[in-house]
Amino acid sequence: MTVAQRPVTAEELLTMPEDGVRRELVEGEVREMTPAGNVHGRIILNITTPLDRYVRDNGLGLMFAAETGFKIASNPDTVRAPDASFVRRERVEEVGEVEGYWPGAPDLVVEVVSPNDSYAGVEEEVASWLEAGARAVVVVEPRTRTVSVRSSRTEIRVLTEGDVLDVGSVVPGFSMPVADVFG
Repeated sequence: MTVAQRPVTAEELLTMPEDGVRRELVEGEVREMTPAGNVHGRIILNITTPLDRYVRDNGLGLMFAAETGFKIASNPDTVRAPDASFVRRERVEEVGEVEGYWPGAPDLVVEVVSPNDSYAGVEEEVASWLEAGARAVVVVEPRTRTVSVRSSRTEIRVLTEGDVLDVGSVVPGFSMPVADVFG
């Protein structure tokens, strides 16, 4: 006889020991995350450096690094940590300083596809971000050197190295060459 385990809560995830293992919580189930590789880390830095500078210079809100958890569902709880994220100033002012996980989805999510990620897994994660209220999800695919910008499950722009990445009204005025993402 198999005994069903009760779902883990966001509060329990937050109090797990800091042992160097990155974890997310999906519908009450803890999932360990593989550390990012060199290419993955470089791509995130290539995107977040100019994006963070632009956001700061224009007082648009806050950028968050990969270790930041967002509680995007309850009962059972889901806490995800994107590779990078942005929350608009208005929402930051409304919510204030948060000790635990940010309540809800960020406005912008950036995810870099790792070699061990499955297509289905990436699609599941994108869907969960959009369903939780993210206004845009940027997915970087190093193998094909493409970037997709998704604002709904059906609205997808696929960009190649000759294109310019922008996320429209989510971060108004920001743009960068897609080639620089992989630079």
